[in-house]
Amino acid sequence: MFSQFRNKFPLTDEKWIEYTNYFKRLEVPAKTVLLEEGEISKRLFIIEKGCIRVWFNNNGKDLTTQFFFENQSVASIESFMKKLPSPVVVETIETSIVWWISKNDLDKILEEIKEIPALRDRFIDMLFQRTFDYMKYFVSFIKNSPTQRYLNLIEERPQIIQRVPQHYIASYLGITTVHLSRIKSKLVHKK
Repeated sequence: MFSQFRNKFPLTDEKWIEYTNYFKRLEVPAKTVLLEEGEISKRLFIIEKGCIRVWFNNNGKDLTTQFFFENQSVASIESFMKKLPSPVVVETIETSIVWWISKNDLDKILEEIKEIPALRDRFIDMLFQRTFDYMKYFVSFIKNSPTQRYLNLIEERPQIIQRVPQHYIASYLGITTVHLSRIKSKLVHKK
């Protein structure tokens, strides 16, 4: 699982083995909740195989905020880093294989790598990328129509269109499945 990341991190072989040994493999079926809303996140996951969504309950209606696929990490970062109750649920969409690391073990690694600029910078970049993704999503809701958000999704993240059930896509776009069907129908008729 970790071999594709090896060349991105300038570590000795001994440190690489030590750090990767902190991760535990977990196979789970679709619709497995890895973190409940309100729970304090104690694990960060890296996806080997599968798809995970992050969502929250808004007055009985679930709203999806992000999707994650192979080779991406996922956690309720706010909860994981600050030990706060998670504002979101982390749940598998497909049967998945994930590798998880505990907060305590990741803290040990981070303490050691903060003295290595290349590793520290890579970790910071990863956190900022997550922030940029959230901001893009937030601005899109203010700026774009549901149709434009759907078109952007097709262009920027076609994997979501190909692998995620329509009701989750509708939730992510902030619309009903009926509205999504209308958008798709209109787009087909325009072609």
